[in-house]
Amino acid sequence: MSNSKKLAEQIELAKKEIELKNNKLEELKKKHKAQANKERTHRLIERGAILESLIDGAAEITNEQVKEFLIKTIQTEFARRIFAQLKEQNSEKVHEIVENEAVREEAG
Repeated sequence: MSNSKKLAEQIELAKKEIELKNNKLEELKKKHKAQANKERTHRLIERGAILESLIDGAAEITNEQVKEFLIKTIQTEFARRIFAQLKEQNSEKVHEIVENEAVREEAG
């Protein structure tokens, strides 16, 4: 077999491998998106349940009324400060976890 034929076969083999890898990549992207959607749906359901448990008679008012209530209560300066503090706590927790991981890796 000539070198040219061998190279042509290697090229075809490489193209097939690339196609297989691209198919695998697309499959993984779809799985990732489906998982993200599942997690979002779960989070929305949980938060809706929390909201309903905290508002007496929530089942008796419309979604538009719930939205209006949230807008009026969340857009206060007090609510903004509370939310900023919660986000800061999350940021500190993430930073602490990363630092602990780095220490473990250095020790290991």
